[in-house]
Formats: sequence, C-alpha cells, structure tokens
Amino acid sequence: MINRRHFLATAGGAAAAGALGFPRLAQAATPASITFGPALPVYALTFVAVEKGFFKDEGVDVKTVITDAGARSRQTLAAVDALFAHGDGSHPLQLSNRGKKAKLILATQMVPSTANMVIRQDLFDQGINTVEKLGQWKRPDGAKPIVAATAIGSGTWMLGTYVFEARKLGQNINWVAGGGSKTMLAGLQSKQFDVIMAPPAWQLEAERNGFGKTLYDVRTPGVVAQDFGGNLPVLAFYTLEDTIEQNPALVQSTVNALYKAMRWVKETPVDEVFALLGTKYYGSIDPASAKAELAFDKETWDYNGRITKEDFERGGRVWYRNGTDIPPMKYEDVVDMRFLDAAQKKA
Repeated sequence: MINRRHFLATAGGAAAAGALGFPRLAQAATPASITFGPALPVYALTFVAVEKGFFKDEGVDVKTVITDAGARSRQTLAAVDALFAHGDGSHPLQLSNRGKKAKLILATQMVPSTANMVIRQDLFDQGINTVEKLGQWKRPDGAKPIVAATAIGSGTWMLGTYVFEARKLGQNINWVAGGGSKTMLAGLQSKQFDVIMAPPAWQLEAERNGFGKTLYDVRTPGVVAQDFGGNLPVLAFYTLEDTIEQNPALVQSTVNALYKAMRWVKETPVDEVFALLGTKYYGSIDPASAKAELAFDKETWDYNGRITKEDFERGGRVWYRNGTDIPPMKYEDVVDMRFLDAAQKKA
C-alpha cells in the first residue's frame, strides 16, 4: 500500500521536473500503485505493461489494487491508497468537486461500452426488448424495474442513468449496486435484478447460459451518435493533482509504460494478448467470454490516448445532470495531456 507519507518520501526532488521534459526515474525502482475494478479485460493495459516489463523499463515497481467497482477505485485514490486509477472519465471531476483535485492523463476508451445492458431472458421473451419498453414495465408487485450498476456513482451507473434520462424515463427505474461479475450475473439469473449494466464479457456469459439477453448495445449502428453525440472520455487513467505537482517524473514514467502497452496491444493479435493475460488475470470469467470482450476492447480502445476539448464537452452531457453532483468544469482544470505528449515524442 502506498500511503501519503511513503509517497512523499519516494518523491525525492522530482517536483522540480520541467513541464515537458520530465526526467526518467532513478535506476532504483520507484513504488507506485494503480487501482481499477472490476478485473475485466477493458482494464487490461496495466496488466499488459506489467507482464511485458514496460513499467520495469521505466523504473517503476507497480502494484495493482483491484476493487469491485470504479467508484471504489475512486475512493481508493482519494485516500492515497493508490497513486493512479483507471476508470470512468467522470471520476476526476467527482473528486475535484469534493476537494481532491484530480486530472485525466491518458484516455483508453472513448466508446461507452460500459453503457451496455442485459435483461432477464424471461422478460425479453415477454417482449420487453427495448429501453423504452423496460421504462414502462412494472414488476408483478407494481414496483419499478430493478437495474443494477456495479456501484452507485460508478461509470456504469453514470452512463446507464444517462441513457434512461435521455428518454425521459429516469424516474421509472430503481437503481441498485450489483458489485462484480459473480454477484451481477447471479443477481440477473436469480431474478433479483431485472437488468444489469454489462460489459461484453458479461453479455456473452448471460446469453450463452440462457438467462440474459442484450437490451442495449453501443455497437448497434447509430446508437453512440444518437445518444452521446460521438466519442467521449469513457475510461481513462487519472491521478491527484498533488501527485502531478510533487512527482511529475513518476507520472511521466507511468504514462510512458501505459502508452507502450497501448501500442503493443494495437499491433498484437488478440490471441497473443489473451495468452499473455487470460488465465492469470481473468480466471473468474468464462474464457470464451473474456477473450471475446478483449477482442471488442482491442477494436474500440483509443490508441491515441488523447482527450480533446470537444471530447470533454461531449462528456458533459453525461456528467452534468441532477443527481450526479458534478458542476460544470473547465477542460484545462481536469485534463492534462502533457505526459502523453512527452510519451508520444519518446515512442
């Protein structure tokens, strides 16, 4: 665990590093930690950088802190129990709004795959096959349909609530926290949940086992443009502003390693990527589902890593709503692409 005292002790004199020419860390590996969750292929870049030795090449000894939801990872970063996080693009805004200034430093996913939804097979068979029909449906006891996100305030919750609110159905849904893959899928199968927010691996597993059916999928032609207006910062690496100010060399080395991982994944067949990670990191997921999600992620990851002002403003459609507690923020206050600029020049 990297606490604040340990972090400050390892920061050394790195705060004097220049804005664009951040020096490489000393030969002795500097400890760092990255938090994300759940452990899904969409977060694979950290594991790739570890297994390929990219962090080691940059003089960083990385530990991972896996949680059951992005909201938990956000809390982990806020407590300085990790120095970096990989999660929903709204998380730095949420932290900044609560007095913990944070910045997006590297984008990985600009297509909102975590907005996908799976409905109970029996409800789909009854004809409830669209978001609109679900919003008008009631449970046998008259209650609203239960939709599970990984956690309230997580990226799945942020995107899911937006999809329903965009259709003026936000008040018709009962949102609950479903946790990770085991509890989410079990809850759908047992009919505790009517719908779950589901990345591709969970979609495939639910459909293959006959208890779920896709209700909403961003891969459907026109859906992203219609509902979101185009690409937006869905998943990204972020860190506290304190970390950037006090140890820019560590931030630069971390971004360098992650950017190398992005380039390697882009150039490598999915079978080889899965062979590197599959059994070690995704043992709790059906192998076929995990590989299929990795293939989807490989096709949709943003290998440029950049968040433009236009991307950020599109994200505002999702972030700045009643119930999110996120006030509008300036691009310059939340996004820092200097480290990516330097990594791309080095590549």
